[in-house]
Amino acid sequence: MPGHPRLYRRGATYYHRAAIPLDIKDSYPKTEETFSLGTKDHAEAVKLVRVKAAEVDRRFDDHRRQLEQQTHPALKELTDEQIKHVGKVYFTHLLEEDEELRLEGFSDEPRATILVEEGQDVNALIAEFGFRKRSFDDRAEEVEWLDKVTRENYARGKTDQFYDDEAREVLTWVGLQLAPASSSWRKVSRELQAASIRATEAIKARNRGDVVDTPKTSEPEGETPTPLLSAAVEEWAAEKARTSWVPKTEHEHRTWMGHFTTVAGDKPLAEYTKADGRAFKAMLLKLPANWSKQESIKNLPVDKAANRARELGLTPMSESNVNKLLGFVSSFWTWAGDHFDNLTGNPFRGLKIKLRKRVQDDRDPFSLEELKAIFNSPLYTGCKSVRHWKEPGDLVPRDAGIFWVPLIGLFTGARLGEIIQLYVDDVREEEGVVHFNFNIEGEDKRLKNPNSRRSTPVHQTLVDLGLLSHVETRRRSGETRLFPDLKMGADGYYSSPFSKHFNERFLPSIGVKRGKNAFHSFRHSFEDAARDSDISKELRDALVGHGEEGMSKRYGRGHYLRKLDEAMASLRYRDLDLEFLYERAG
Repeated sequence: MPGHPRLYRRGATYYHRAAIPLDIKDSYPKTEETFSLGTKDHAEAVKLVRVKAAEVDRRFDDHRRQLEQQTHPALKELTDEQIKHVGKVYFTHLLEEDEELRLEGFSDEPRATILVEEGQDVNALIAEFGFRKRSFDDRAEEVEWLDKVTRENYARGKTDQFYDDEAREVLTWVGLQLAPASSSWRKVSRELQAASIRATEAIKARNRGDVVDTPKTSEPEGETPTPLLSAAVEEWAAEKARTSWVPKTEHEHRTWMGHFTTVAGDKPLAEYTKADGRAFKAMLLKLPANWSKQESIKNLPVDKAANRARELGLTPMSESNVNKLLGFVSSFWTWAGDHFDNLTGNPFRGLKIKLRKRVQDDRDPFSLEELKAIFNSPLYTGCKSVRHWKEPGDLVPRDAGIFWVPLIGLFTGARLGEIIQLYVDDVREEEGVVHFNFNIEGEDKRLKNPNSRRSTPVHQTLVDLGLLSHVETRRRSGETRLFPDLKMGADGYYSSPFSKHFNERFLPSIGVKRGKNAFHSFRHSFEDAARDSDISKELRDALVGHGEEGMSKRYGRGHYLRKLDEAMASLRYRDLDLEFLYERAG
């Protein structure tokens, strides 16, 4: 008879011995699961160790579920979908348990007759007699009395301690933690009673000799079950809020994941398919922009609001906005694919709308005349004060962020947030090249993507305008940030207040604001100037933080600073002369 990997003998007695899995080793209360099987017979020990190994594996899984549960905040209530799922899991468990009994076989020796008196505690009876009867007739009798008691309680709207305890146990199986005072506890207990009644009917059919298959769980046998969507979203949001999200970002992502749950339901992650992604996209294509503020639909669930909006002929949101919202939900599935087994793919992969216009058409570069207007405004030629930057005067505010940020945008192509969050120490010199180091080395910093980490040489025009003097002044004063006067917005982004200032006040004040220009236009202007200066695409991408395509992105250290400095030195804006500002650089 073959052995078992957990079977070993100490002296004449056989033991079960298992190491603690690495993923729970640090938190498990034992260093190993070793205990006597109480037999010296090898054949009997092999049978026993298989049973005990399964029990120990269940302990390991229970411990994993407990750890998982600790990462999820307690829910105030469960959705109907969550409660139904708990019932399905329990139903499957009861039939699996019955199947195990039949695989072990029944004894011809009957055990004591079970007498159930009115008012007896079901839990106490189960503790006394247990489920596993050695006799087929005893097992059938047990099924009958348990079914009788459960049906009586279910009909009368009563729950008992047994199903209350089962509810606490089963919720750990699906990774849910429910607040102690939640009204959902009673609903879960009732659902387990209903599942037990259904399972009993299936077991009675088996007792008659009918073939009744045990339903398959949504995850393959032997693999870790995937949690419900709601539980996984909580884990995802908690992690992102600790590492990269600001409150506004967290709110947006939670809101639209909630809307996705409304459309697709709250199911184990492995049960979602491409059809769920398509259904959500179809809903968005009917939904108006700012739908939650429109009187006719604002109080409806999102799916019903979309259908009602179609009936009313309301204009749906733009295709670019649809893509933005698809991106919110898709980002969760990308994260889930990295964290959970058994997922077949991102339900939203490939679902974004292929826009007819080019991406670069979203914003125009500044025209030459617009750039001249910007840098010939009172802010650069002399204003009354930093506060009264629109009014002509004698002050050129070279110590203010509103002066430097547009200039750095013009000569780096950097994003607004990247510029404003710069530290004094982010202006560095290496290999004789003075450069901006765009990084996330600070709690208040964030970049759009990994390619955004880069070193961009300081253009000579910025040097001539006095940028390095500004850097040194900030360093001597002990400042950390290069532009401490530019504060972070309430949404957690440095870019928000400045964007509003520049796009809604500054550009209109000089008469150049139009629909497709904004601060981001500096990035497009830089790209155009780099092309006009014969800077290669590879070097342009390195300067502005675009990722390389294909296999090339996997190799090498990127472009050396000296090569980038040579490219930056060749950058010119044709017919844009800023030398009139040099004298004022002091």
